[in-house]
Amino acid sequence: MLSLCLCCRQDCLNSPFCLFGCSAAAQVKTSRETKGQFLSVNMAFSVGVMSAMYLTKGITGAHLNPAVTLSFCVLGDVPWRRLVPYSLSQLLGAYLASGLVYLVYYDAIMDFSGGVLTVYGPNETASIFATYPSEYLSLGRSFLDQIVGTAMLMLCILSLGETRNTPAPPELIPPIVAVIVLGISMSMSANCGAAINPARDLGPRLFTLTAGWGTEVFTCYNYWFWVPLVAPMIGGVLGSAMYVVFIECHLPDPEPPKDLAMPSTTTEDSKHSSLKTLFLQM
Repeated sequence: MLSLCLCCRQDCLNSPFCLFGCSAAAQVKTSRETKGQFLSVNMAFSVGVMSAMYLTKGITGAHLNPAVTLSFCVLGDVPWRRLVPYSLSQLLGAYLASGLVYLVYYDAIMDFSGGVLTVYGPNETASIFATYPSEYLSLGRSFLDQIVGTAMLMLCILSLGETRNTPAPPELIPPIVAVIVLGISMSMSANCGAAINPARDLGPRLFTLTAGWGTEVFTCYNYWFWVPLVAPMIGGVLGSAMYVVFIECHLPDPEPPKDLAMPSTTTEDSKHSSLKTLFLQM
């Protein structure tokens, strides 16, 4: 129980992820792109992912994302009893990070919006924190967008610790994951912001609900808010299934150590052992 509480506390420290990204979004938005561009936001979120992973990977495994935690539960690498506590901790971390961004950029937000906090219009500021769909986007296409993005995330990161393939050096996994996130955000953000993380979207959205933007953050675009909550969870599991079916099952069996006189009958419980060491240390 104490270990679980410690892990949940550390998962709240995923705040660099949202802090860097939302701060960059605030800077770009309120300066009307004179102090940064769309790429600045993508890069800031990626640096936040890397920082948060280095900060918390030794205790919680640095999931940062309920879709990642769910995927590891499905794979059998994380006990199911940890899914809800981890996810709530990630949500709380994103909420607190959004509050800090609001305090830092309060004057800029009020100057830009004229004191009117809204979701619509040229001076809207809600998109600094949560993601919203483009006007042209259909509901089905936005759902597919989030599924594909999160599936690609899991498909890529599951290979990083596979010892039977070409595993990444353990100390380089955080920057590699950050580059993967950067690639997804640079190529799949136009439709609806590439949330690919329910905590990253819901935490800031809840903050805007309580900070003055009101219920519009949930009712806008025909109650679209549920898409970045549900679709990434499905996408993460699908991406994991794709990895197992199309990659893991076709990798060669590991060779037994040469210094053993007799073949060992003990097998590794999980084929993601290196990934466990980095992401799933309990």
